[in-house]
Amino acid sequence: MANVTVIGAQWGDEGKGKIVDWLASRADAVVRFQGGHNAGHTLVVGEQVYKLSLLPSGIVTGTLSIIGNGVVLDPWALKAEVEKLEGQGVSITTENFAIADNCPLILPVHRELDGLREGAAGSGKIGTTGRGIGPAYEDKVGRRAIRVCDLAHLDHLEPQLDRLCAHHDALRAGFGEPPIDRAGLIEALREIAPFVLQYAQPVWKRLKKVRKAGARILFEGAQGVLLDVDHGTYPFVTSSNTVSGTAASGSGLGPSATGFVLGIVKAYTTRVGSGPFPTELEDDTGQRLGERGHEFGTVTGRKRRCGWFDAVLVRQSCAISGVTGIALTKLDVLDGFETIKVCTGYRLNGKVLDYFPSHAADQAAVEPIYEEMQGWQETTAGARSWADLPAQAIKYIQRVQELIETPVALVSTSPEREDTILVRDPFQD
Repeated sequence: MANVTVIGAQWGDEGKGKIVDWLASRADAVVRFQGGHNAGHTLVVGEQVYKLSLLPSGIVTGTLSIIGNGVVLDPWALKAEVEKLEGQGVSITTENFAIADNCPLILPVHRELDGLREGAAGSGKIGTTGRGIGPAYEDKVGRRAIRVCDLAHLDHLEPQLDRLCAHHDALRAGFGEPPIDRAGLIEALREIAPFVLQYAQPVWKRLKKVRKAGARILFEGAQGVLLDVDHGTYPFVTSSNTVSGTAASGSGLGPSATGFVLGIVKAYTTRVGSGPFPTELEDDTGQRLGERGHEFGTVTGRKRRCGWFDAVLVRQSCAISGVTGIALTKLDVLDGFETIKVCTGYRLNGKVLDYFPSHAADQAAVEPIYEEMQGWQETTAGARSWADLPAQAIKYIQRVQELIETPVALVSTSPEREDTILVRDPFQD
């Protein structure tokens, strides 16, 4: 049996939670390999609704769930999420949950810096969630991070604190803020350490054992490829690599472990926060998509911007991330439209482009070239086979896979786990 890597192929919010939950019920281990607690997954299991932002989706079904080293971990947010899920009847133990001991920590100083920067950025605002994720990644590559393993050695943290404070105190002074309260930080870490350390281990070693036993591993990405720090709409991106290749470095397994790469793709396009969005609809149609799709962020509650499906962006995402097949979600949101548009290219300064340019000014200036298709009046909600779908909906799906040059593996027609049309099983070789 193959492993599966799940990534968002747009700007995140593609409905990964439902698909990951569906796959997690058939996996032996689920691994989060990048991002922080800004990435929300909503899982609907029967009557229960679970909102996750840090824990891997497998935890709800008792599947071995692992936070890999590529994640930046807010230990206080983790504790709050664990307690909330336990209150919903989910069992979280050292048997079914593990954290990489080389995970960098998100500290209170990171959250403070995130807010100070965004507040001072003016028109240069990126639209971060203010959770300290970017500054934590900066400290990781700046070699001044405090990591999970350091929680077991707090009496010997002074050299690392010296490096951390040398950087942050200068920044804080620039914002008129006092230096880091070192004693207060140590005390806060000492208080949270026992909770985190009970789950800490070299997870690469555990995953190696799991893989050697022939178990199925599901790698769970956060956000989407268009928010990748290298390949996304820079600077309006997240602070980590969201492409499928990160599953290897962010978990401690080699690139051959990633297996089937499943790109999650909405049947239209949404985006939260600032940045370019060529097919955005700031009219009644965009409003209708948002209302029908309940487009509000899982973590932040922020309203998502909505627009028609952009085949250029998704084709680019699929190529960059080596997507084997896509899961097309929220098809039912398009029910009832007389006509549906799909972006097939862009115009920029009189030229036609079949890709999304790298420069922010060009990204903001491109004009979408649309292909118009007939819509359908029947409902697709709850469909579980091709026979349940209207003919025009099937034509739409077929046209999408032609334009993005990637086959459809799954179609999701509601938030319910069972309302899924399976074209190709990602877990089958």
